[in-house]
Amino acid sequence: MTNNEVLSNTFLIFAEKECKGSSALYEFLSIQISKDDELLVICSNAAAGQPVPNLLFGAVHYLLLKGKEHPLKEFYPSIVDNPRSSKDSFKFFKDFCITYRNDIVQILKTRLVQTNEVRRCSYLYPVFCTVYEKTKKPLALIEIGTSAGLQLLWDQYSYSYGTNEIYGNRDSRLHLTSEIKGDNAPILHLTPPQVSTRIGIDLNTINLQNEDDKLWLTSLIWPEHKERISMFEEAASYVSEVPLKLMEGDGVTLLPNIINNISIDSVICIFHTHVANQMSLEIKKQLLQTVEEIGRNRDVFHIYNNIQDRYLHLDFYVNGVENKYTIAETDGHGRWFEWKGFIMEEDNDGNK
Repeated sequence: MTNNEVLSNTFLIFAEKECKGSSALYEFLSIQISKDDELLVICSNAAAGQPVPNLLFGAVHYLLLKGKEHPLKEFYPSIVDNPRSSKDSFKFFKDFCITYRNDIVQILKTRLVQTNEVRRCSYLYPVFCTVYEKTKKPLALIEIGTSAGLQLLWDQYSYSYGTNEIYGNRDSRLHLTSEIKGDNAPILHLTPPQVSTRIGIDLNTINLQNEDDKLWLTSLIWPEHKERISMFEEAASYVSEVPLKLMEGDGVTLLPNIINNISIDSVICIFHTHVANQMSLEIKKQLLQTVEEIGRNRDVFHIYNNIQDRYLHLDFYVNGVENKYTIAETDGHGRWFEWKGFIMEEDNDGNK
């Protein structure tokens, strides 16, 4: 397949799997972009490993929010109160991309897709409650691909799951809701487990005090998702209030040294959501191997998706014994999750 054919297929899958039922604008535009060679050539400038549709749409949204004047803005609910129909948007979108081609190419080459999807904390909350149930120790959090670190602050938010019961920090300025599907009920503590350490690692950490960095993160939120923008703004207000250490670099390489500086009185929780899809197969294997090596000497819990599949996984090593479970199916934006409990995974020989 040619590069354009690969990119075309990427946009079609994005329209079907990611946008349908979530963003009419991006769904329609993705289908049209998949058939437009000139736009696909522009997209070919994206940095290796980046999710190209998210990066392109983020670049265009960023430029519009920054004040570029163009009729395209009339289709964005994040910019105008009464947006025009998405079905009329493509010719304006293409014209914008051609007009501001140099700006867009520069963004595609230099920016990273670094969403801080705060609502994903709704399914992380029961995972961390589960870890605490097993260990009864404060949690030392290490997030890979942390961006601005908002998911490291999950214990600062409050949660509800379709009932009147509120979990987490009841005094929080940010209340997150999510639907629990299926028959299995997760562990939900009324108050969050104690957190002793918060360390975030990213190739490019985001400083929310920098208005341009903050605007880029806002641009990656889809234009119809006003609630997501509001949640992002509220979560961002906690960054200056809670001790948080952000480190730039390769998370896989940095992990061993970070672990050595964490007290044995805490249990290590390494986690990342929707980050591993940007890792090569070799890096994914190296990450799993690094966690396994850590597990030979320390109790460690690894919470992740997008390595083997889209499901949420919990691998942990307690007293050197390995356990690997598939624990949930999750919506990409955290609007719902289906708790599977502890479904033991099979090895390559079909053994559990």
